[in-house]
Amino acid sequence: MTQGHGRSMRELIESGAKSFSFEFFPPKDEAGEERLWRAITELEPYQPTFVSVTYGAGGSSRDATVRITGRIARETSLTPVAHLTCVGHSRAELADILDAYRDAGVDHILALRGDPPGGPHTEWVGADDGLHHASELVSFIKEHYDAAVGVAAFPEGHIDAESLEQDASVLRAKQDAGAEFAVTEMVLRASDYFALAERARALGVDMPIIPGIMPILNLNSMSRMVELSGREMPDEIRARIEPLAETPAELRAEGIRISTELCQALLEGGAPGLHFYTLNFSKATREIFAALQITA
Repeated sequence: MTQGHGRSMRELIESGAKSFSFEFFPPKDEAGEERLWRAITELEPYQPTFVSVTYGAGGSSRDATVRITGRIARETSLTPVAHLTCVGHSRAELADILDAYRDAGVDHILALRGDPPGGPHTEWVGADDGLHHASELVSFIKEHYDAAVGVAAFPEGHIDAESLEQDASVLRAKQDAGAEFAVTEMVLRASDYFALAERARALGVDMPIIPGIMPILNLNSMSRMVELSGREMPDEIRARIEPLAETPAELRAEGIRISTELCQALLEGGAPGLHFYTLNFSKATREIFAALQITA
């Protein structure tokens, strides 16, 4: 399922087989870099449709994203998708970053508004001569670069959305600007994903929307990530993992079971594939693949 010459990302995702993709983040030190490349090496045999590399505002993380996506493009059979956000960047700076991606051989971008500079739950503030919406960033990329662009989607609506309908109309605006696929933030219930897909389709969104999967391995970290996204852990999940809080190995095993069940429900319900948030480890993803009987 690796990138074929002349085939768009959308064509690859819609080519019949289910799409699988993995997300990594730029490591902060040498040990982290080794862990990242070990995870990439262990997941490469599964021939993912793409791998994405996240991007934090600020020079060091940004430079690392450019370097890592370039290395993936050069040294592996994988198609890297580089994240890009509007946070803290003027149009000129965005063009510089996109130039660096292009020069590194990276021609797939995930265009995001990004979290407000003050962090989640604070008011959005754009940079001087910057962009304020992901749809503007998609247009900017498509006008200036020969790149395939993906965007984010939100199973329970974006934290700033006035309503679920308005959230779906934003996704339509991103498609109209030139986006050709979407990846959701982590899905907590399959029903949330299918409701998003239905709302989007009703507005004419026909690009593939890939559900994002965050394996549940640890109660505290999962609770924190759910809270940061402005949502609540579903009661049915809490009921299964909270009793195991004192037995981390059992909690992790149950978390993998829950994640596997979610993946099965999504695939059986017609989702075009799965996007795994790996946190730069491959073990949990490989365990879920084994449970789903997906082989390298």
